[in-house]
Amino acid sequence: MTGRPKILFPLFAAPTGLDGIGPKTAQAMETMGIAAPRDLLFTLPHSGIDRRIRPSIRGADLPGVLTVEAEIGQHRPPRTKGGAYRIEAEDSQTSFQIVFFHARGDYLTRILPPGERRVLSGRVELFDGVAQMVHPDHVLPPAEAGTLPEFEPVYPLTSGVTRKQMVRAAADAIARAPDLPEWIDPGLMAKEGWPSWHAAVAAAHAPGGAAELTPDAPARRRLAYDELFAHQLTLALARMARRRRRGTPSVGDGHLRKRVLVELPYRPTGAQGRAMDEIASDMAAPERMNRLLQGDVGSGKTLVAFAALLVAVEAGGQGVMMAPTEILARQHLESLRPLAESAGVVLELLTGRDKGTERRAKLSALERGDIQVLVGTHAVFQDDVAFRDLRLAVVDEQHRFGVRERLRLGQKGAAVDVLVMTATPIPRSLALAQYGDMDVSVLDEKPPGRKPVKTALTSTERMDEVVEHLRRAVAEGRQAYWVCPLVEESETVDLTAAAERFQHLRAALGEGVVGLVHGQMPPAEKDAAMAKFVAGETSVLVATTVIEVGVNVPNASIMVIERAEWFGLAQLHQLRGRVGRGSAASTCLLMYQPPLSETGEKRLTTLRETEDGFRIAEVDLEMRGSGDVIGTAQSGVPRFRIADLDHQAGLMALAQSDARKLLTDDPALENARGRAARLLLWLMRQDEAIRLIAVG
Repeated sequence: MTGRPKILFPLFAAPTGLDGIGPKTAQAMETMGIAAPRDLLFTLPHSGIDRRIRPSIRGADLPGVLTVEAEIGQHRPPRTKGGAYRIEAEDSQTSFQIVFFHARGDYLTRILPPGERRVLSGRVELFDGVAQMVHPDHVLPPAEAGTLPEFEPVYPLTSGVTRKQMVRAAADAIARAPDLPEWIDPGLMAKEGWPSWHAAVAAAHAPGGAAELTPDAPARRRLAYDELFAHQLTLALARMARRRRRGTPSVGDGHLRKRVLVELPYRPTGAQGRAMDEIASDMAAPERMNRLLQGDVGSGKTLVAFAALLVAVEAGGQGVMMAPTEILARQHLESLRPLAESAGVVLELLTGRDKGTERRAKLSALERGDIQVLVGTHAVFQDDVAFRDLRLAVVDEQHRFGVRERLRLGQKGAAVDVLVMTATPIPRSLALAQYGDMDVSVLDEKPPGRKPVKTALTSTERMDEVVEHLRRAVAEGRQAYWVCPLVEESETVDLTAAAERFQHLRAALGEGVVGLVHGQMPPAEKDAAMAKFVAGETSVLVATTVIEVGVNVPNASIMVIERAEWFGLAQLHQLRGRVGRGSAASTCLLMYQPPLSETGEKRLTTLRETEDGFRIAEVDLEMRGSGDVIGTAQSGVPRFRIADLDHQAGLMALAQSDARKLLTDDPALENARGRAARLLLWLMRQDEAIRLIAVG
């Protein structure tokens, strides 16, 4: 597995060797991500033009692209410099003009000689009642009409690359492409009716009509599958490599977990019980755990995570729980403290605020093993933090926390098990793309006692009624969030919006009742404002979306979201999850500015109709596409050239099970299909995966 296999050399050569591609065009193509013939093969046409010859332009829908055979008539050169050069033409039923700008007369006389017949193809429009074909795309003698494709593919272009260059270069790249051995399971190929790789590439670049441009056309579906299969194979190899690295089996006897469960005022849900069992059996195994705990807002992830930390302690080790911010770390501490007390476990917090003697005391207690469970921010990464025997790391809110941090965490203990918690329900296709290397536990039931949140829509025109309603609620001792929209990306405008709303509500509800939190505040001030709200000293908290993640104030039972139509569905769902955590019936009020757009209305009504985060995430994906749902830039979701995650979720799941099965049957990829799969990894530039096989 030393270097790229010889059979693929032609596909990774310089593009300048391709038909019609010189150094300048090659440079322009690079801006489109085309650096080799292989990239051109995976740059498929996005639409096509019907070039079938028709008897006449008469009766056609104009403007439109038409192809007709016509007799060339008189040439009328422009009267003024830069004017239009017009040529009369007559098809079998009517006459029209061919128009050129800045063209040389001698050249036009040569390609369009008066009195002769030519096949013309181009866009025809009406100008002052006269049909004109301006700068035809194709001019051919009738004998050569057969060289014109009936359906001409249209490629993405950039300045410096023409359509003709793309068509010629693609045809040449296909001609150079080798026949490759088959990496797809023969049963799957037959069931799906897919062509071979080479045939699929050729067909995708020569669509016979609009139907062959859709993601479901067999050639395109096969190429999309190749892409997803290579990606899932890479993730499966990473998973296999991780499993080869020995972990430390942590087997607990359950005595601490029993103590906690006895003290609970309710019984865990079936989903919680399942997740706890999956995690405990992973931790007992000799391989390292790498599991994602995915649960909607309020599905009880904290209890599951704590049960996992107790397994580590029962086995004689330590556990750490990490949060992205100090507010969240303190909150985890608060929610875990009663559980830790009922289990008799020593729990401590370590953040960037710990300084001097206090910090040193915590560090030595940690190293002696006196602290059994540590809660902290990324401060637990610092070099002077040493554990006596770290077994499990629980990481909260994965998307703030890259793979790099996961690895660094693994270095703190000899072979730490990792449990990642996320409160963002991710549609299955994206979860597979992003976390395909992890095993997943899903909490899809709400614990008993959590009341549904009533969601209502109201227009901003009724602002005064809303404020009046809020005044009555505050008088009854209830607490509320009032979320102001992030106005575009401008922090300053955002700040004024929140500050103005704060002034307005303070005037209406009284001094000392309303607090304010926004992104521009120094962290200490933000923490102080949050703390006052948590303690119930302020009744209304005006905030920008900084409160989105994790904040827990059981007494807060009202959530007002201003200009809700500006927020994404997932974000609205997260915000709504901040209420409904106590015993009081809770309300979420979505305020919008009329008139609502169709998508705005769909978002808000979806939210009103369901509290199921996974359903909401699916609708969000349908409406916005994967790039937006989790912000592709920082999401870790790969960019695919052909596969379309938004519409091919099923294909991704198929690719995952196929990749895992292939590696179970042939872990070193040595038999015929395995060797073909290695070629696919090279073809898809999955060098990381290739390194993993080499290491294996």
